[in-house]
Amino acid sequence: MARDDDQEQDSVDQHVARWSAFWKNEPAFAPEVEGALVRMNFIQREARRADAAAFAESRELTSEDYKTLHVLMIQPWPVEATPAQLAEAAKVTRAAMTSRLDRLVAAELVTRENDETDRRRVLIRPTAAGRAMWSKYIFEGMARDQRLLRALSHEELIQLNGLLRKVLLDLES
Repeated sequence: MARDDDQEQDSVDQHVARWSAFWKNEPAFAPEVEGALVRMNFIQREARRADAAAFAESRELTSEDYKTLHVLMIQPWPVEATPAQLAEAAKVTRAAMTSRLDRLVAAELVTRENDETDRRRVLIRPTAAGRAMWSKYIFEGMARDQRLLRALSHEELIQLNGLLRKVLLDLES
């Protein structure tokens, strides 16, 4: 990997150096690609660990319950969703969503009501307490995310986003 000699090494530099020695005559091995992907995976793993730890300590909400509140709060429908819509958005089965909604209704974080125009249709709406709980956890999550990237300046974050956007646009095309 091309690096400045005075730049401190991380564990990924050591990983890439081992593979570079192993694949020294293999033109298909790209040390910079390996390094970038391993670092991105490491950062994502740390984000997931921090989130899991935060919810493991919570007595108010499980990670699954938060994810359910989250899909309800960010969903494209005005202020409500059906259990099927939430299950699809959360990428869980309808049975799993029913269990989650049962817990959220019991905790008075959402309401489950029949649609006035179609009694067969059930609508889920966040309560004021549900909105407050979601806000609390979303801002705590934002703080954890910002701690993960605190080594970068604002300008470096803009540069990083530009580079990642370029990669994503290529993948999405």
